[in-house]
Amino acid sequence: MDIQAEKLELIEWLSKLSDTSTIKEIKALRKQREADWWDALTKEQKEDIQAGLSDLEAGRKKSFANVVAKYR
Repeated sequence: MDIQAEKLELIEWLSKLSDTSTIKEIKALRKQREADWWDALTKEQKEDIQAGLSDLEAGRKKSFANVVAKYR
């Protein structure tokens, strides 16, 4: 079955659905999928990313092994 047919099948199923809890779950899934990954990061993770970008812009680079070692 191709993706278009699957989507149409889901649309048909959803149009007949009357279970509000299932509809709420689908809406929550949709919201989760649309959320920006940046918002899910901790403050420390965001600061580490910003520091890394600043280092790159300033010509300072760190080896992959050093970066990975920090999070082990």
